[in-house]
Amino acid sequence: MTSGSAAEPQVELAPVRAGEELDWQSLERYLRQHLPELDGEFSVLQFPRGSANLTYRVKFGESLLVVRRPPFGTLAPRAHDMAREYKVLSRLHAGYPRAPRALLHCADPTVIGAEFFVNEYREGIVVWDTVPDSMQSFADAGHRIGFAVIDALADLHEVEPAAVGLGDLGRPEGYLDRQLAGWKKRWAAVEAEVGDDDTIELVRDVANRLSARKPISQRSGIVHNDYKVDNCQFAADDPTRVTSVFDWDMATVGDTLVDLGTLLNYWPDATADPGSDAAFTAVPGMDALELPSRHAVVERYAQNSTLDLSDVGWYEAFGCWKTVVILQQLYARFVRGESTDPRMGERGAAVAPLARRALGLLRA
Repeated sequence: MTSGSAAEPQVELAPVRAGEELDWQSLERYLRQHLPELDGEFSVLQFPRGSANLTYRVKFGESLLVVRRPPFGTLAPRAHDMAREYKVLSRLHAGYPRAPRALLHCADPTVIGAEFFVNEYREGIVVWDTVPDSMQSFADAGHRIGFAVIDALADLHEVEPAAVGLGDLGRPEGYLDRQLAGWKKRWAAVEAEVGDDDTIELVRDVANRLSARKPISQRSGIVHNDYKVDNCQFAADDPTRVTSVFDWDMATVGDTLVDLGTLLNYWPDATADPGSDAAFTAVPGMDALELPSRHAVVERYAQNSTLDLSDVGWYEAFGCWKTVVILQQLYARFVRGESTDPRMGERGAAVAPLARRALGLLRA
């Protein structure tokens, strides 16, 4: 999912956005009951930069927690899966310390209006569209940040799912077929809000080409499914170390190269012709980071993998297409009046150019 634009303020925490308030008394009562060690005055701030799931920092005295729930409105089937994210984060930390530990899951929607879960809060810094001040003294900070993100992904893909109790998280057999079928259904559910027949046909064409050129999966492992720079947290003064990875609600066990394709889909590339479809990404404003090129990303991943990466263009195109569907889902929620976040009203503009980038990759 996309984050905010370069024009937005660089804030990690803010007062809760209007229209995204929860029943705070009910939440406080529930947390005190199920986490009796909590003590002190209750307060809430919001992590405002995310686009989909609503994430809040809850404070009890000096104790800090993170509460996550799905967005308001109609949800795509199996999207925003809080039970899945809780399952992953309650186990994965044992083999992948970058995964914040989940503490509590609530399936009762009467508490705050939806299912939610609670995990530990971690200090650190998320890199958005500029190199943080605390990292400015490092030469080639952007390259260091980029390679740290790649290395953290490669490390995740080395985790054996069964070793951390996640062997039953997904069904590796037929994974890509189910992904293609599922995202086609999601697109069909929101394409009516596009308002442009050419764009609808373009996205359908990309989906058909992806199905026709589907590669044979080489390896199954834990797939994050929305891996990108701003889902990584760094030590504030170290651009070479990713300390946490967030947003695991779509995690599964499947073809790990899907994660690499997703990451490439978000990645800016100064080597692409400015203004071309190849240069377009759904995350605006990241050029100032001066990240390594997409080619360098693939080479870095290859250093830590034995997989054949000759089909990486297909995975990048799949990542672009999947993001197209997500963007349209966010835009459709805004059109339907299910979101008050004005950023969601801008998401539809990225659908056509990102689909054209996917088409270009499939024609290459």
